[in-house]
Amino acid sequence: MKIEITDTAKKWFEDEVGVSNGTFVRFFGKYGGTSPIQQGFSLGIELVEPRNPLGSTEKEGVTYFVEDGDEWYFSGHDLKVDYDELKDEPIYEYL
Repeated sequence: MKIEITDTAKKWFEDEVGVSNGTFVRFFGKYGGTSPIQQGFSLGIELVEPRNPLGSTEKEGVTYFVEDGDEWYFSGHDLKVDYDELKDEPIYEYL
């Protein structure tokens, strides 16, 4: 699984979540909300170290990852994280 974090998304995570060099950001499927790939679920984030990553990427010292136990949510999709300036929030694209 590939994960892409744009520079503007990285800045949002720094400013709003407080990530910095050495931080780990996990993306996972959670119950509730909406998603174009899983009805009744949405994407969550948490700051924890990886145990058994399905995919990961590192950007300026921050590791963004998905655990293999969350493969069901992504169902074969890669993840691109961008930033919506008007809504001031990340945009998650499933590729």
